[in-house]
Amino acid sequence: MSDYLPEEVVLQILCRLPVKSLIRFRCVSKLWNSLITTSAFIDSHLTQSLSLPSNSNKLIVSRGDFRAIDIYEFIHDDNNVSDSSFHQFQNVEFPLSLSYYRLIGSVNGLFCLCEKERIILWNPCIRKFITLPKTNRAVINGFGFDARTNDYKVVSIAPKPRPLVEVYSLKEGAWRKTSAGDSLSPGIMFQCCNGAAFINGAVHFQVTDRINTRGLEVCPFILSFDFGDEVFRMISLPEFVLRAQLQFEIFGFRGSLSLVCYTRMFSNCCSIWVMKEYDVVKTWSKLCTVDLCGVIRRVLGLRKNGHVIVEADLNTDAKLFSYDPQSRQVKNLGIYGQSFNSCADNYVESLVLLNKPVLFDKANDALSLWVGSSNRKFWVESEDESVRDTETIRKLKKAMVDQQEEKATLKIEITSLKSQMATLKSQSLLVQQWSNQVENTSSGVGDVGS
Repeated sequence: MSDYLPEEVVLQILCRLPVKSLIRFRCVSKLWNSLITTSAFIDSHLTQSLSLPSNSNKLIVSRGDFRAIDIYEFIHDDNNVSDSSFHQFQNVEFPLSLSYYRLIGSVNGLFCLCEKERIILWNPCIRKFITLPKTNRAVINGFGFDARTNDYKVVSIAPKPRPLVEVYSLKEGAWRKTSAGDSLSPGIMFQCCNGAAFINGAVHFQVTDRINTRGLEVCPFILSFDFGDEVFRMISLPEFVLRAQLQFEIFGFRGSLSLVCYTRMFSNCCSIWVMKEYDVVKTWSKLCTVDLCGVIRRVLGLRKNGHVIVEADLNTDAKLFSYDPQSRQVKNLGIYGQSFNSCADNYVESLVLLNKPVLFDKANDALSLWVGSSNRKFWVESEDESVRDTETIRKLKKAMVDQQEEKATLKIEITSLKSQMATLKSQSLLVQQWSNQVENTSSGVGDVGS
């Protein structure tokens, strides 16, 4: 590597490559494997990925089938009035056994999933996940990223009998109790059916607080948990939403805290509100109204072109539609699933978890196994470490079949990378020659003057 270019130049080249290529290039040499799996390189590659406009066009959609099993798909969402590009999707292989895992949240290509008391962190791009140790009777979970410490965290909240708050740190690899629960009202009630949205370094929950005045009143608001200082804060809803007693869900829209407000569930109309300046109540603004003539189930998110992704129920099969607020036209996106199991979120490829060790935690009643062939590796879920189920065998056979094809592709990509290095080397030599000519010219002028 040093025979061609300085190490810092090679790093700049590698940081601009897609994740799939980098996973293969780990086989080039021990030096490259060590370099690609360092925390510094993983962070640099993520920073570069987030800065590329093309990476902001990708969504990941989750839907459930009739067995209540999650199915994930990558979708290219170009900034285009036409929806033709939306159909270019790729299925994502789910690594776990047949069980229902609820999506808690996703940040920087890393997904947090929960099934009863089991929580996993999953990076579908590198086909790797880790199983977290069990928590103490946790009921509510949130997932996010702490930019101050460059750490991914999960918060688990057990509201009763006394609020117990625990935080899992990916860097520390363990749960720890916090005193954040002491600030919660004894009448706090979390709306478990709605997910928590991660925005501005904090995860946001939909909650109500029962206040004993002259009667029993229910006051809804947004409760945020900041992953930096690990404290709770209250954010008020728009006055119109409070007065109309609208049902609402929280989600993120281009980095802003947003609400989807329904007059009642399964209605034919809902409104989308955006907080233009974070934690400033007076900046709540109504973005648009969605009208789908009574078949709307809920809003899942917004596309880059401003259209709204909604879940509608037609002929008992829930379908995903793209809704244009301006023309009120609806287009079927050709994605089907069970009602209330769908979600859509922005996605960016990353190497997060690549440098994390394999976790074997018998307390979880299931082991995360690393099963591999010579070129491809897979995670599988098993009740016992010695068990190799039919799904695992199928994956191994598929890996062996694809081995020759991957070797050929790897050779082509390595040849292309060497060509880029050679080009940069020649350019570097030209710059050095030009610099020498300038120095010689300057020296000659000096001699004449003397």
